[in-house]
Amino acid sequence: MSEPSALRSKLAALTREVVKFGAVGGAGVVVNFAVFNLVRHLTEVPVVRASIVATVVATGTNYVGYRYFAYRDRDKQGRTKELTLFLLFSVVGLVIENGVLYAATYGFGWDSPLQSNIFKFLGIGIATLFRFWSYRSWVFRALPAREAVETAESFLADGAARPRSTSRK
Repeated sequence: MSEPSALRSKLAALTREVVKFGAVGGAGVVVNFAVFNLVRHLTEVPVVRASIVATVVATGTNYVGYRYFAYRDRDKQGRTKELTLFLLFSVVGLVIENGVLYAATYGFGWDSPLQSNIFKFLGIGIATLFRFWSYRSWVFRALPAREAVETAESFLADGAARPRSTSRK
């Protein structure tokens, strides 16, 4: 496969992955904000604790979406390890996400419902970058032979497209 063709193929695969990750993540953001605002307005739970509850609920729904939609073609061996790594990186994402909200709420006193939602959104955005990198790099790893198979298939397809010489010496 030529270099530009290989680059286009890798870019297309990355684009598909980002779109799927974004679709699952977008649904998770909706769940996260719905739970956050319900807990915040219907209970006396403090802002950051309400956010942590919402993040945990969204993380559970996101795992199902990532495993069975966004990364369904990835290695399915070692589910215990996969789930452990997912939870570990999700906790780091939770700390990033809620650390931003904590700093805004308790560091700057920005505690109105609008301010809380803005800083929660900002925290989700920063944590999403970390989650995307960690999930694709460590949790939902590509099958080791996949790239080799794709390269071989494209090589064979390129070879079949070229006319062969039928003259014999």
